[in-house]
Amino acid sequence: MGDLNVEAVERYRNNFLKEVEERVEEGHWVKMCMQCGVCSGSCPFGPHWAHPPQELFMMIRAGRREEVLTSDSMWMCTSCYNCVVRCPRQLPITQIMHGLATYAHRLGLAPKNQPTRKFSVLFWNNCTRTGRVNELKLTLGLYFSDGFIAGIKKAWALRHIGLGLLLAKRLNPFELIKGHGCKDKKGIHAMLKKAYEIENRRKGFSS
Repeated sequence: MGDLNVEAVERYRNNFLKEVEERVEEGHWVKMCMQCGVCSGSCPFGPHWAHPPQELFMMIRAGRREEVLTSDSMWMCTSCYNCVVRCPRQLPITQIMHGLATYAHRLGLAPKNQPTRKFSVLFWNNCTRTGRVNELKLTLGLYFSDGFIAGIKKAWALRHIGLGLLLAKRLNPFELIKGHGCKDKKGIHAMLKKAYEIENRRKGFSS
């Protein structure tokens, strides 16, 4: 009887589930989901998910690797933590969603035009360049991410907000020239490089 149980567990733990357990942040919790659906019912964006969290977990357990990693669902998470608070098994669902998104991005499988993914990449690149977020460059990057004409139209449509920020001294045009950053930019870059090296070794990434 014991051998049969071991064999059943091994069949259940397909290669993709093992991959998620080893390489995705908090991925070892996926197998604990009991498919109650509380996470989806608690999510403000629940009706808009192509695959709500418990469905993604079941797809992982079913070995549907490409379908999971190319999904835009995990990019819908806004980190409100409603799902975490209400999960009967106290799974770190928010961390798993972000872990799946990060993993898909690193593999180059994440959907390229997903809005929150585009914002995440822009924000990260902006922040890590100098150690501080340059709001003006980030905003312009978002405006013009869909092309020059689209950026002009978007900027014009939101001109009243921009003027309000300018008058409130929350928008400084000179930041495009001088910018603002931390004193030890080289130290920040060295720290991030070391963190990447440690993560790559731990999770088996080649670069």
